[in-house]
Amino acid sequence: MGPYEYVVESIQGEYAYLRRTDIYDNGEPMMIAMALLPEGVDVGTRLHWENLVYTILP
Repeated sequence: MGPYEYVVESIQGEYAYLRRTDIYDNGEPMMIAMALLPEGVDVGTRLHWENLVYTILP
């Protein structure tokens, strides 16, 4: 599965809202539990998702 790239648009409580950056996506951001994301994620963080694992991009 994947790979896909995302950016964290916002964080609301225990959920982050991610938007895909590797394709044009005009839809709603995807909501994901913060527990599934790597430590240190904040608004604006770029993420790589592959095989059900998120990693922070430099």
